[in-house]
Amino acid sequence: MKQSKRNLYIIEFFGLLLALLWLSPFYLMIVNAFKTKREIFTDVLGLPKEYTMDNFVKAFIDLDFMSALLNSILITVSGVGIIIIFSSMAGYALARNKSKLSGIIFLVFVAAMLIPFQSVMIPLVSLFGQADMLNRPGLIFMYLGFGSSLSIFLYHGAMTGISSSMDEAAIIDGANRFQVFWKIIFPLLKPISVTVGILNVIWIWNDYLLPSLILSDSSATIPIKMFLFFGQYTKQWHLALAGLTIAVIPVIIGYFFAQKQIIEGVSEGAVK
Repeated sequence: MKQSKRNLYIIEFFGLLLALLWLSPFYLMIVNAFKTKREIFTDVLGLPKEYTMDNFVKAFIDLDFMSALLNSILITVSGVGIIIIFSSMAGYALARNKSKLSGIIFLVFVAAMLIPFQSVMIPLVSLFGQADMLNRPGLIFMYLGFGSSLSIFLYHGAMTGISSSMDEAAIIDGANRFQVFWKIIFPLLKPISVTVGILNVIWIWNDYLLPSLILSDSSATIPIKMFLFFGQYTKQWHLALAGLTIAVIPVIIGYFFAQKQIIEGVSEGAVK
């Protein structure tokens, strides 16, 4: 009993050390965001002697934060919503259809997960440029293409735990395939839908490479604005860190509002 308690204390101690190590960059970012440029170079680790909000005001204006935030929200919500809708339908169709062609199509989607974006980056941008789709709708359409493979794979796996007898019973009661999916099957896929949503929100929200190739400055997302901002204020760390702190705030707020759904979706999706 004493040995188990000692082991528990050791695990908690190392867990605390890892937590402090993980949180240290956030501490440095937030603390130095309130300092002047002179104070950052004289004392990086200490608390500010005089807290100033001027850094945040200037960073908010120069970052054009509201425009970048709205663009990120629009692209992320639209992209994730479209991926969930089309991937869930595709996963359902491929799981219920037992033909050889269905198996081949599913293998193609699984194989597509192994194709890196960098290998198709130049021809893809060139093709979309010729079609005049280098804009936000074009970017969302690209996210559907790149995000569907993993999402269909997850939905296909989740469908194996749902008996096809539910489909047959609903069809006998007069429902068509569309009604069977949206009114019976899709609600049962809520845990895996939350998991798919989390994975794609993290990916799309933080993505830099694809939006930087597609979007103009007027429709730039937060990662693009932060890249340009750090390039402009590389040596002015008080402004750069204030801008980075502002960029992190929407993610933290979103997590606090959706933490229950996120935890339930990850746990239940893993069990599925």
